[in-house]
Amino acid sequence: MEPTQVIRRNESGAPLAYSQVPPPRPPGNRMPPPGNRVPPQGNRGPIREPAPTGYAPTQRPEPFPDAPRRADVPPRTPPPPPPGKRRGGGDRPPRGSRPRKKRHWFRWILSLLLVLLLLPIAAAIYVDTHLTRIDALANYQGRVGDTPGTNWLLVGSDSRAGLTKEQEAQLSTGDASDVEGERTDTIILVHIPKSGRPTLVSMPRDSYVSIPGVGKDKLNAAFAVGGANLLVKTVEGATGVHIDHYAQIGFGGFANIVDAVGGIQMCLDSPMNDPLAGINLPAGCQTLSGPEALGFVRSRATPRADLDRMLNQRKFLSALLKKAASPSTLANPFRSWPLVRDLTAALKVDNGAHIWNLATLGRALNDNPIATTVPVGGFEDVSGSGNVLLWDKTKASAFFDALAKDQQLPQDLITTVGS
Repeated sequence: MEPTQVIRRNESGAPLAYSQVPPPRPPGNRMPPPGNRVPPQGNRGPIREPAPTGYAPTQRPEPFPDAPRRADVPPRTPPPPPPGKRRGGGDRPPRGSRPRKKRHWFRWILSLLLVLLLLPIAAAIYVDTHLTRIDALANYQGRVGDTPGTNWLLVGSDSRAGLTKEQEAQLSTGDASDVEGERTDTIILVHIPKSGRPTLVSMPRDSYVSIPGVGKDKLNAAFAVGGANLLVKTVEGATGVHIDHYAQIGFGGFANIVDAVGGIQMCLDSPMNDPLAGINLPAGCQTLSGPEALGFVRSRATPRADLDRMLNQRKFLSALLKKAASPSTLANPFRSWPLVRDLTAALKVDNGAHIWNLATLGRALNDNPIATTVPVGGFEDVSGSGNVLLWDKTKASAFFDALAKDQQLPQDLITTVGS
């Protein structure tokens, strides 16, 4: 292709020179070849006409240098997505982006199990270290030898120790200054066999027995004269049964224990009104408070006096043990702790008794025991002792001989409740 001549003119319109214009560039080559560039206008010297050449090589543009970044300007990052929105849309966060919740519930359950495990242990240690121990089972010459099974002597004392005048009036115990010595309203022999059902034997306090060093008198007189030690000697001599453990509770402690468990429900076949015991209870089922319960187990204002009182004591003791061992009591710290505290303060045991022995006794009393009384022969007025209760010598001998040999009681010797 022949080159085309182009006339170039200056600002005034005069021709400057002729130059050869290169043929059209191929597509994509937008810049003129280096040899055919038009020099800048102005007073920069004469224009030189470049020598004719062929196609110019493709010119590569130089890269534009990046502007220096400020050191204090952090690099731009894309803004986080709004809460509750997924990056790709939707309301739920993508899988794996939600933080895992800590399983605090496992720690709470573990802590609760530890507390439930440690509380009974702590309570057992507290009771065992705070029990009041007395010398009730001192050895003496001619003592009955050890017999099979385990035998407890439970005593309800009329001790007013620790009671104020107001508490004595509330419990209707009378003035402590009017009472000589310490007496007992309740004497129960508990036989726990190696196998089989335990036996609860109510021993009337007016039983006419031989008291070592005193002579023939009411069983209650042994406790009034020589306390627990002489009472144990008297019971062992009268029954031929070896006593392994002894437990005693007083008026105030008994009432506090009943109140600690929230009262005891009892069902009365007939009304019971006894001003001396401080009670006036209607017939029917009702919940007895501590003072009412104490009056109930002490009252002899019934047709059979002491015999009915022994039956009431056994029924009430069974109901009290069931309530104390129920889950509603043990799982409630507002009941279980006062129960442990008041029981520890009110209970007196022999020197060899520990919390595990008391636990065995509690299980035996709550394990559907055989509740009976000493075979009774009748009543008699004795000079110096008043009206006393006589045992049936033949039946009583067979009765206690079976217990001493850890044998089952004959059915004809068992006096059931209500008989």
